[in-house]
Amino acid sequence: MADKNAYIEKAKAQIDQWNAEIDKMKAKVAEAEADSKIEYQKQLDEARKQRDEAEVKLKEMRDAGDHAWDDMKAGFDKAWDSMSDAFNNAMSRFK
Repeated sequence: MADKNAYIEKAKAQIDQWNAEIDKMKAKVAEAEADSKIEYQKQLDEARKQRDEAEVKLKEMRDAGDHAWDDMKAGFDKAWDSMSDAFNNAMSRFK
């Protein structure tokens, strides 16, 4: 159970970091010129989508019973890696 809690806390910390990055992106969108603003908004929307999907997965992990934890963790790891890559890809276009 401690492993599950530590894993959930690590995922929550990553989502918190993504939220901070999204806040920075919102500020850039607000300051951008009209042409750039459209592209920045697309990237911001994509980052939010990935963050929202991660929050859903995190809730599923929290709600999972101990008996399902091992099976869920393997699936979550794969989904998390995909979401992380997509989020980082959206963020890299912002810089």
